[in-house]
Amino acid sequence: MATDIKETTHAVEAASVMRLLSARPRLLALGEPTHGEDTLLDLRNELFRQLVEQEGYRTIAIESDCLRGLVVDDYVTSGTGTLDEVMEHGFSHGWGTSAANRELVRWMRAYNDGRPAPERLRFAGFDGPLEITGAASPRQALTALHGYLSARVDAGLFPCTAETLDRLLGADDRWGNTAAMMDPTRSVGKSAEADELRLLADDLVSLLDEQTPHLITATSREDWERARLYGRTATGLLRYHSWMADTTPSRMTRLVGLRDQMMADNLLAIAARGPALVHAHNGHLQREKSTMRMGDRPLEWWSAGALVSAHLGEEYAFLATALGTIRHQGVDTPAPDSVEGLLYALPEDRYVVDAARLATALGDTRPAPRVSPWFGYAPLDPAHLAGFDGLVFVKDVPQS
Repeated sequence: MATDIKETTHAVEAASVMRLLSARPRLLALGEPTHGEDTLLDLRNELFRQLVEQEGYRTIAIESDCLRGLVVDDYVTSGTGTLDEVMEHGFSHGWGTSAANRELVRWMRAYNDGRPAPERLRFAGFDGPLEITGAASPRQALTALHGYLSARVDAGLFPCTAETLDRLLGADDRWGNTAAMMDPTRSVGKSAEADELRLLADDLVSLLDEQTPHLITATSREDWERARLYGRTATGLLRYHSWMADTTPSRMTRLVGLRDQMMADNLLAIAARGPALVHAHNGHLQREKSTMRMGDRPLEWWSAGALVSAHLGEEYAFLATALGTIRHQGVDTPAPDSVEGLLYALPEDRYVVDAARLATALGDTRPAPRVSPWFGYAPLDPAHLAGFDGLVFVKDVPQS
């Protein structure tokens, strides 16, 4: 068995990854089973460098706020701001404190310096402006979209003025009330103002689409694409806030599903720009339905990866990552009858596995699902192997 599995492994290099695929995907998704470990982000960084240099990739997209990501993109493409400012303001979820993320941004800026625009690397966040505790105010996205349009489109076509938006939005802390995640009655998402804002946001996005030929000519395709991002984010946030105020049993399923839908919409827009490496949790990138338990209630929804894969077909590829140990988090040597245990027995520290050949090598063997003692690590589900284009295995993850 060990010999058969060994024959499915290769070095974690761009060339090895591409040999697993029938063609260069437009979106190559690299998942991780836990967050906050620079060992995994260093691996991501090196793979991205090789994809840039050997395969012509020009964009990296990570599981971070899509609006904050614009700050990073402006810095790496044109040097706007300083590295310290970008790390503080350009990332959500605390990712800006990561040394590996800092090195990624530094390297991208250095790579772009002096290069013509078509050859520059791009950075994108593809998550919504969402945290586990709640969602941001739609103010930034709505006002940016309105401002872009108002400078270039006849005022008579507008559904509202900037002053109307400001009045309806009110104080931003109303939208960011963290108590609303657990208590829907604390949310403003179904207020009369929020309902009106949803209609106005829809009209503004429609106006943006209707005026596309003029707007691209008057500004640039890049500015128009950014305005579309503002539109997607505004409508997505307003929809999310509406479901935060919902009191039916479907509330949490809809919320987690809406987040992944926002991710998927952003990824499809990124894919239209050219090939990109995508990095996020395995659960957001897998082709299977995602599952979790919220109290005594099981939740199921389609992940961003499943949605994107349905749209792009073979132009979407997914590499899951599995780990041996994270000893500083209490995750010790895996049981030998789990997939992680079988891979841990091999001598290499890290490698990429041909998932289809691994499934063949396992044959009728039914590996035991691994149970993690730490909530922050999601072990590999053996039943998902068939949905992977490859599997990256990292033997030991030291403390960052």
